[in-house]
Amino acid sequence: MTQLHTTRAGRRGLGAAVAAAGLLAALLAAGPAAATPDPGDAPAGAATSAELAADTRAAIAGGEIPGVDEVVHSRNVQHVAHLPKGALGGTNSDLAFQGRYAFAGNYDGFTIYDIRNPRSPRTVAEVLCPGSQNDISVSGDLLFLSTDSSRSDDSCSSTSQPATEKSSWEGMKIFDISDKRNPKYVAAVETACGSHTHTLVPERRNVYVYVSSYSPNAAFPDCRPPHDGISVIKVPRKAPQRAEVVAFPVLFPGDGPDGGGNPGGPTNPGVSKTTGCHDITVLPSKDLAAGACMGDGILFDIEDPENPRVIDQVQDNVNFAFWHSATFNQRANKVVFTDELGGGGGATCNAEIGPNRGADGIYDIKGRGDHRKLVFRSYFKIDRHQADTENCVAHNGSLIPVKGRDIMVQAWYQGGVSVWDFTDSARPREIGYFERGPLSDTARVVGGSWSAYYYNGHIYSNDMAKGLDVLRIDDRRTAPAKRVRMDELNVQTQPDYFDYFD
Repeated sequence: MTQLHTTRAGRRGLGAAVAAAGLLAALLAAGPAAATPDPGDAPAGAATSAELAADTRAAIAGGEIPGVDEVVHSRNVQHVAHLPKGALGGTNSDLAFQGRYAFAGNYDGFTIYDIRNPRSPRTVAEVLCPGSQNDISVSGDLLFLSTDSSRSDDSCSSTSQPATEKSSWEGMKIFDISDKRNPKYVAAVETACGSHTHTLVPERRNVYVYVSSYSPNAAFPDCRPPHDGISVIKVPRKAPQRAEVVAFPVLFPGDGPDGGGNPGGPTNPGVSKTTGCHDITVLPSKDLAAGACMGDGILFDIEDPENPRVIDQVQDNVNFAFWHSATFNQRANKVVFTDELGGGGGATCNAEIGPNRGADGIYDIKGRGDHRKLVFRSYFKIDRHQADTENCVAHNGSLIPVKGRDIMVQAWYQGGVSVWDFTDSARPREIGYFERGPLSDTARVVGGSWSAYYYNGHIYSNDMAKGLDVLRIDDRRTAPAKRVRMDELNVQTQPDYFDYFD
């Protein structure tokens, strides 16, 4: 069993490595578009820049955290490869996979990588198409891209335009990727309040797209309250140009101005008011979905994909600020929800914030059918305290497919990548990690791993600022996963891994 030492100095001695240097890439003129911020109460009483710098430098000097850009990892994790950002200079976001390719979102567009040799990934194509946050998925010959910033039109040459203008556009873009070197933009669908994230529910002839968006405003013609549901887009595979919104199911019915979700403050101080969903994970093999919806976590039935039905709804008004994402275990009797305290820009992985805020919440699913309930069991948060110059909080991750165990890899922004076991949902524990030291020891600079996913034997991390990292975990607990090989993976469209086990 790999031993993870309890001191930062011990960890650095185990796995210190020098980050690979990359050639500086020429940046495109177009800058990243502004995204809808993720709400959540950032830590109060922020220190001054001078105090942040002094505290961070002292922690580095004392061996409590790695040095600026220093790479550290546990013994059982190896840093296999790093590919710096290319021409797209915006913030890197989510990842999707198909065959030998990885597809990486970026606020300026998306990149296609050839990962046939994980030790030497290559850039196949870079597509300039600004429209934060460019959440990304693939299905067959189609690629889906979310636009969550108000644009002048639906083209890839659009410019920022106020959401108060009726002519502004936000929503879903669809590309034909049958030729990976030459993706073609084929369709666009406008959705209410844009598309912060999206989730595919694929069928043989059609792909349904669940669009998550939030933060309506009476001044926005296409994003007015109440915004208490999700947009459902139907995309014919053979005629994607006919894609259209076919439903807007209300997930939070109620009499209030924002529906029946969490009212947030002042009723529940420090908790986001629910005005839509942030992210949804579907388990098509079980006709089940879990929604992370700002102030609420929900479980719902998707047997009829155009008319999902909520089965259970939970809140955590003590430790959760912003329900961000969800992951089922393989048996579909647990859900891991993440809390993005501080919206992803806060330094929430320090001793002052503690172990339960900005963490994962693990819920068991009890009962059957429409009587299933989400039952809270425990929290999980990385115990490696980060500097106050480092943004760090629970973010995107995926299962590592091991039969009989519940193991997950997860991004924590500048907290790095964590591999952890929640087979015992009341006592989760970390079994491996990878991280870099702070981007800066003088000021808070946002960066780190946005998404960390396991695909066909390796872990792929899309670092917001640095580029693509490829990791390998060598551990007896995760070793069986190396035999699982998939043709396609969109993490929010969770596969039934039992179909892939021997």
